[in-house]
Amino acid sequence: MEWLDLLWIVVVLLIGGGLAGAILPALPGPILIFAGILLAAWLDEFQWLGARALVIMLVLALLAHAMDFLAGMAGARSGGASRAAMLGAAIGAVVGLFFGLPGLLIGPFAGALVAEFLSMGDIFHATRAGVGAWLGTLVGIAVKMAISFFLIGWYLLARLW
Repeated sequence: MEWLDLLWIVVVLLIGGGLAGAILPALPGPILIFAGILLAAWLDEFQWLGARALVIMLVLALLAHAMDFLAGMAGARSGGASRAAMLGAAIGAVVGLFFGLPGLLIGPFAGALVAEFLSMGDIFHATRAGVGAWLGTLVGIAVKMAISFFLIGWYLLARLW
C-alpha cells in the first residue's frame, strides 16, 4: 500500500468521524469533514475545489460548530433557564454521550432540569428550562447535520461533475 492510498484512508476516516460528530454534541463534526475535504482537494491537486470554495466550506463548518453551542444555549434561555441550567445542560450532554442515542437526547434535558431545580427549587420552571435546552440541542444537531451533508454533497458534486 502506498502513502497516497493511506492518505485517502485518512480522508474517509475524517469524513466518517465528522458524520458521527454531526450527531454527537460538542464533537466538531463539520470541521472534521472539512479537514477530510481539504485533504482530498490537496490530493487531487485542487482540480475540483479552489480556494474560494474551500474558504466558504471552512466558514460553514465553523458556523455549524458554533451553532451546536449557541442553539443549546438559546433554547435553554428561551425556556427561562439560568446559567446553572445551561451549565447543567452542557454537563448532561457530555454525560449522555456514554449512554448512546438515548443519552444524547435525554442528557441535556435532564442536566438542565436538575441544575435549574437545584438552583430555583421550582419544578415547573426547571421543566421548562429542560425542554428549552433539549429543543435547542436538537436544533443544533439538525444544523450540524444539514451543513455536514451539504459539505459532503458539494465535494461530491464538484468531484463528479
